[in-house]
Amino acid sequence: MTTRLPAEQRRRQLLDIACVEFAERGFHATSMDDVAAAAGVTKPVLYQHFPSKRALFVELLADVGHQLRRELAVATAAAHTGRERVEEGFAAYFRFVTGNEAAFRVLFGASARNDPEFTEIVERVLAESADAISQLIEIDGTAEHRRVLAHALIGIAEATSRDALTENGSDPVMLAQWVSELVWFGLRGIRAEEPAARP
Repeated sequence: MTTRLPAEQRRRQLLDIACVEFAERGFHATSMDDVAAAAGVTKPVLYQHFPSKRALFVELLADVGHQLRRELAVATAAAHTGRERVEEGFAAYFRFVTGNEAAFRVLFGASARNDPEFTEIVERVLAESADAISQLIEIDGTAEHRRVLAHALIGIAEATSRDALTENGSDPVMLAQWVSELVWFGLRGIRAEEPAARP
């Protein structure tokens, strides 16, 4: 018999279980039957919360993106210096990835990249993350310059995470120290844009 949970608690449980199911099988190979069975609920209970598999996946992508941005915001808000913000931001990111591998695979996996609606959600998550990161970059440059650098940092983090997930026991603190050192000294070397040379 299915344990009756408050609606929000049940919704949270279903999103968490759906994340694992979609990460393992992909969007197309995962059915609502699979999610319901893994959650120990009937399909009608699942459909009470999500009207379709597509609606479930759309909400899951947005939810994972929100969780990741929240972790980054909390970590960087507690830092006192620019160097600490860089290191704590990467540490939070790598902790999230290594502790939530399914969430990373859903957000950056093929299912989210091969569908226009899903891709739009992922791109929005990345754009909002880049906007937040750009505010933390302390250089004498334009807002556009900082935004481009923020996207570059996201790319470094994603590529490093993919590599980390192929190795057992990757330490998020160690990854953060290595990557943040590269990023910190790279950012320190950036100079303000030079004015155009006079003829």
